[in-house]
Amino acid sequence: MRLILLGPPGSGKGTQAQRLVQRYGIVQLSTGEMLRAAVAAQTPIGLEAKHIMEAGHLVPDEIVVGIISDRIDEPDAVNGFILDGFPRTVRQAEELDELLKQKRMTLDAVVELKVNESALLARVENRAAESRARGEEVRADDTPEVLTRRLANYRGQTEPLIHYYADQRKLMTVDGMMPIEEVTGEIQRILSAIGAAGAKKETKGERKAARAKSAPAKKHRTGAAKTAGKATGRAAKKKAGAKRAKSAAKGRPPAKKVAKKAAKSARKAGLTASLAARSGTGKSARKSAKKAAKKATKKRAKA
Repeated sequence: MRLILLGPPGSGKGTQAQRLVQRYGIVQLSTGEMLRAAVAAQTPIGLEAKHIMEAGHLVPDEIVVGIISDRIDEPDAVNGFILDGFPRTVRQAEELDELLKQKRMTLDAVVELKVNESALLARVENRAAESRARGEEVRADDTPEVLTRRLANYRGQTEPLIHYYADQRKLMTVDGMMPIEEVTGEIQRILSAIGAAGAKKETKGERKAARAKSAPAKKHRTGAAKTAGKATGRAAKKKAGAKRAKSAAKGRPPAKKVAKKAAKSARKAGLTASLAARSGTGKSARKSAKKAAKKATKKRAKA
């Protein structure tokens, strides 16, 4: 689970981040803490950030993104992370998107805790008044004046960021003015729905990949079956033709044999006619001989 928590000072981001850490086994990444850790570890990028801070300058976005890159590669971030305090601008968001793309990671959701600024100021004023009443010193960063400036900075930097993630359909808005438990429950409901949709999409993708993988084999099998079918058909036709030819040959005598038989009949008829003519049977005998000769001629013609 990879998340970004957005919300102005006093919106309860810290409380909700800790609950998400415990529920999902992920790590909370604060820009300030990561910078201090990198400097303390004296990593190359940490030392570079140290020189910049010692010179009184703001750490450039590319340095911050480099520190985040190193941090999310650590083993405790394998289940995911919550980014708190980063990104603060659209440019930082774009650089973060590019970083995650290079690492083949995706951002699951951006959760915005929406609060009423007037209510936040009233809360700070009440807290400051209670501290004075107890004789305690009010923290310099916990006054209405400081909060007013911080809220103005948040609006100027973060409102474009809200539109940026809304356009990506990653923004989920929760009413941060609800009781803490209700805010926690709403965030968990949203994340559960996102997880279920992701699992469904992954399953659908696996099925599609399986179909794509089996398609060539199926096509090959179909092609082989068609080829085999054609070969079988040709063989069957050839066999049937040979069978018909054999049957026809069996039922009809060879032409040579027929011709020989016709010639034999013609010679026999001619002999009969000749004998009849020599026997002197007269006109009728000659007529019979002529008829027999004619008949023999017809038989030879047919042969």
